[in-house]
Amino acid sequence: MIVTELNFRKMEIDYTREQRYIKAQKKVKEIKGFYIHLATYVLVIPFIIYVNLTYVPQFHWFWYSVLSWGVGLFFHWFGVIGIDKFKLGKEWEEKKIREIMNNNKR
Repeated sequence: MIVTELNFRKMEIDYTREQRYIKAQKKVKEIKGFYIHLATYVLVIPFIIYVNLTYVPQFHWFWYSVLSWGVGLFFHWFGVIGIDKFKLGKEWEEKKIREIMNNNKR
């Protein structure tokens, strides 16, 4: 009976650890998605401004793109990261996964 109970507890701990890891991995993917969104914004908006000022300099329609996309980017940031610092890389991903797993223990 004791052996079975110990095995069950070990399996339960392993299952909980795996759940935390999967949840942390999902959070890291969400954060990475935000960084891709940010990079796209930074690369595309100057192009939109260039096109507007080159072909229709009398009407600055690029502000609609800058502001609406910027608001969307802000809400993406707020929903995913909040006030965390911006970092990126494989080492950061592993650190973030460990951090989220430790927070899920509590």
